[in-house]
Formats: sequence, structure tokens, C-alpha cells
Amino acid sequence: MLQDKIFVVIPTYNNPKTIVNVANDVIKNGYKLIIVDDGSTIKVTDLIESHPDIIILRHEINQGKGQAILTGAKKVKELGHDYFISLDGDGQHLASQIEKILSAHDGKDQIIIGARNFDIDNVPNGSKFGRWFSNFWACWDTEQEIKDSLSGFRLYPTSILDLNIKTLRFDWEMEVLVKHSWKGRLIKEVIIECYYPTPEERVSHFKKFWDTAAIVMVHIRLLPFKFLLKKRYK
Repeated sequence: MLQDKIFVVIPTYNNPKTIVNVANDVIKNGYKLIIVDDGSTIKVTDLIESHPDIIILRHEINQGKGQAILTGAKKVKELGHDYFISLDGDGQHLASQIEKILSAHDGKDQIIIGARNFDIDNVPNGSKFGRWFSNFWACWDTEQEIKDSLSGFRLYPTSILDLNIKTLRFDWEMEVLVKHSWKGRLIKEVIIECYYPTPEERVSHFKKFWDTAAIVMVHIRLLPFKFLLKKRYK
């Protein structure tokens, strides 16, 4: 039902070696695409040729992954659609897996996470621990079962634009889950396959210490309001 009218939103920052292949993968699988270039040194418009199913938006100054997703969400809503898929521009996510996420959609205002299968080569132990640590707090704050709270491969409703979210970078992806759940809305997951590059190939703008600390601060900041403000959201 959603496939014919779904947009894919890719927030990207300095992924010149992968963004073209990622965009081609999305188009090849039959989806319309919005790329949000979050202030990349090499503009995405200089890398990707004009295509009727690709819209490229640009922040002249880097504003963060969360803000880039919101920019894409606003465009999706402007075009008259209620949902979109977000995936990363580093090549880890496979457009062939979008169908699994869409097939799990069966209700209004759901966030559906593509939970990555980590039983593959090249996944660092640190990434596995980080996911476990993040999942613990995500489950606590949302009171829902979440097995991959760090996955950026998600189906979002455009209703996330109405949430009062204070963060704009990688920590935004955690806060949106919590605030969405406080509205009494469902979070679901689907196991998806992914590609994890070798250490030599890997390009990540996730700063392990500082971005992990920022995610932890989301939980610390929200913890006192977990029971008080959650009632107001419902």
C-alpha cells in the first residue's frame, strides 16, 4: 500500500564515495528519493545527475543528521505524503530491504525500525556493545521492546514534525523514539540485512565518545519527565 507513494530520505554529509551508489540503489528498487545534503564539502548536486525521481535539498552549513531528516520530512509533507523511509548515505543500508519495513506497517503513526542483522562480517565489538547499551535505555524510556535503537534505517510518519524535540544530531534519532512513544504511538522493528564495510572502507561521522555521550544525555535529561510529561503527551 505504501510502496507506490513512499519517499526515501537520505541525510548525507561528506559521503562522496558512496552516495551515488546508494542513490542508484534506491532508484533501481523503484522508490522516489529526497537527498538532504547537510553542508557537504563536495555538493551532492556535483555528484549526482538530474533525475525525475530525485530531489536534492542542501543545507549550506552542517546542521546535523536530525535536522537533515526533518528537512526531508517537511518536503515529504509538502508533497502530500504521510510517511517516508530514512536511510544512511554510507552504503550500509540496502534499498532491497525497504519492502520488509513497509510490509510491517499496519497502523497509523508507527515508527518501524530496520533492526540490523549483526551476525555478519566486519561488525566491530564496540558497535555491538554500543547497540546493547543504547537499547537498554531506549526500552526503559519508551516502555517498548527495541533491539536496534541506533539504526538509521526507519519508516517515519510525518507526524514526527509535531514533536517537541530539542536535539539535532545523532542524538535526535533517540529522542524522536522517546517523544513518539510518549504520544502513545507504536514503535515496531523488522530484521533487515545490511552491509558492513571493512575498517579500510568505513566512513563514519559518528564520534564514539561525544555522540554516545550526547545520546546518554538524552536519557538523563528526559528521565525526570518520564512519568510527568508522558501524561501530558497522551
